[in-house]
Amino acid sequence: MSDIISEAVTQLSAKIGSFDSSVKFVIEDEGAIMIDSDGVRAADEEAECTMTADAETFKGILDGDVNPTGAFMSGKLTVDGDMGVAMKLGGALS
Repeated sequence: MSDIISEAVTQLSAKIGSFDSSVKFVIEDEGAIMIDSDGVRAADEEAECTMTADAETFKGILDGDVNPTGAFMSGKLTVDGDMGVAMKLGGALS
């Protein structure tokens, strides 16, 4: 598991309490992170929503330096699946 994935799991675990849907973050060239009712972990499983970004964009979103909506609109973040779940995750992160 890459350092970026390990750090992201730690940060997301601290920010997200309970999450009753399933989201997969794919960080290009690094790996994937699952967020669901079991918590946050490094894994590549089926999810209701998959978000994909490069490591720099993902780190910026986690740090609060990059607006997720802006990243999506500019094509730096792609969302596949249930957009409502993506919005719910955005609310849980803020």
